[in-house]
Amino acid sequence: MTTYSEPKWLPWARELQAMAQCGLTFTKDPYDRERYERLLALSAEIFHRHSDVSPEIIAGLFAGQVGYATPKVDVRGAVFDDEGRILLVRETADNGRWTLPGGWADVNLTAAENVVKEVREESGYQVRVTKLAAVWDRTRQGHPVGVFSCCKMFFTCEVEGGAPATGLETSEVRWFWQYELPAELSSERVMMKQIKRMFEHKEQPGLATDFD
Repeated sequence: MTTYSEPKWLPWARELQAMAQCGLTFTKDPYDRERYERLLALSAEIFHRHSDVSPEIIAGLFAGQVGYATPKVDVRGAVFDDEGRILLVRETADNGRWTLPGGWADVNLTAAENVVKEVREESGYQVRVTKLAAVWDRTRQGHPVGVFSCCKMFFTCEVEGGAPATGLETSEVRWFWQYELPAELSSERVMMKQIKRMFEHKEQPGLATDFD
């Protein structure tokens, strides 16, 4: 089992936010609404006190969350070429650090369709999804802590067409052998152990999907 750690206040604050969000979604009692709004404010205050994020930004993040609280979904494409190299892109939002192409899943698209879209937009390549290789919890994988719970889905892919081209969120597109993977990874998005695991899935297609 993967070991992980995060400050004790974080899961408490995250659970308070989720509880308040669900309560505000379903309650019809005005007094309960006041209580849930207070819970939401307390959660925002906890995040603010333990980070350098302003209360206004946190309140804005919370205001955009409606309905039953569920984890966010992030999709990543492990694209391999015929030589066995993997595709990485430089993420402009993280000082040009490298990552597997991907991002938040959009509505009205399947998880696989989201991967195809993200790879095309960030790298210029048209790909075919071959396997759901992993479904991992962001916190338990050891990524930097985040406000919301997040589920990360990794798919192996093959190139069907296109040409290398940067997008709005990327500054470079490049293929890497496993022995030359860059150390400067965008750890909020991908970790070295995850990329190496994708090589194992590529080399052993019969491996079961990783989870948790």
